[in-house]
Amino acid sequence: MQKNIINSILLVSFLILGLHGFSQHQENLTKPEDQEAEKDLKNEIKNDIKHHVKDAYSFVFFSNSKTGESYGFSLPVILIDNGLHVFLSSKFNNGNKLVHIGDTYYKLSHSKIYKTDAKGTITLNAHGHPTNDKPIDLSITKNVLSIALVSLILFLIFSGLAKSYAKNGLIPKGIGRFFEPIVLYIRDEIAIPNIGEKHYKKYMNYLLTIFFFIWFSNLIGITPFGINITGNIAVTFALALLTFIITQFSGNKNYWKHIFWMPGVPVPMKIILAPIELLGVLIKPFALMIRLFANISAGHIVIYSLLGLIFIFKSYLGSSLSFGLALVISVLELLVAILQAYIFTMLSALYFGFATEEHAEAH
Repeated sequence: MQKNIINSILLVSFLILGLHGFSQHQENLTKPEDQEAEKDLKNEIKNDIKHHVKDAYSFVFFSNSKTGESYGFSLPVILIDNGLHVFLSSKFNNGNKLVHIGDTYYKLSHSKIYKTDAKGTITLNAHGHPTNDKPIDLSITKNVLSIALVSLILFLIFSGLAKSYAKNGLIPKGIGRFFEPIVLYIRDEIAIPNIGEKHYKKYMNYLLTIFFFIWFSNLIGITPFGINITGNIAVTFALALLTFIITQFSGNKNYWKHIFWMPGVPVPMKIILAPIELLGVLIKPFALMIRLFANISAGHIVIYSLLGLIFIFKSYLGSSLSFGLALVISVLELLVAILQAYIFTMLSALYFGFATEEHAEAH
């Protein structure tokens, strides 16, 4: 068996080296104008990936890169700047036009709205970031609409599950039969072991909400509509902030004592450990935020990068390998979707357990 594994590794290695050598040979034979076209294609793919992982003011189902036309639907832009301004994002024409309201011009640049002049000037600082003033933006973006959609789906599913419990003597029917084991698993394997029998019930609503919200958000992120809810750091920050606030307000005297004046430890060590423990209080929600954001964003970028390689290879072998890898990663993303929801819920329950744990007084 080891021999077969070694042979397989060698075969794959020779195949990769052969493809690399062939591509290098082709690159050397490529004309300068062809190299320039390939460079433009790579930049276009890179920009498309960046556009996909970012939030947007419209849903774009597909677009024509040659004509610049896109097909989808616009979302309402809501700005507060010397009054309330509401209009559809189609007025920006994908950033190619300015919106003139009163004496002010607004421009859409890199998925953000800036105040500008009649020429649409965007001033950049030394780091390449725009310095133009921005209005207060309360627009219904793609992520905002998707969050509302996920919330509506969860409300319909679990309100139906609750009604089926009431009508059928605590026996779910229909789609509730699929979700009931998951609810029981979160209660029996996450909430009770980490929080305890005494306190777990008051946290169940929150734990169930974040688990199913993150799971459903991750699932619709796999669809080809360019939805990337949990790949938006503002969303993961809000979720982590909720866990942080609930944890701190749930903390009993033992929790705070173990942070600021750890019992059973010499006084000099208490002085040293107190700032470290306090720093740990802030690091925990930060880790929650970054873990979810990084894993989901990385999955989207990898899949779209592999799909982009299809247009770069321009060969049956290379394109087929890229498509096959993208398909495998997409299937793995189904597992990552629920795994990340599980990890976030598990760690939140663990933090709640730390805050409510009752310790025996040290003698």
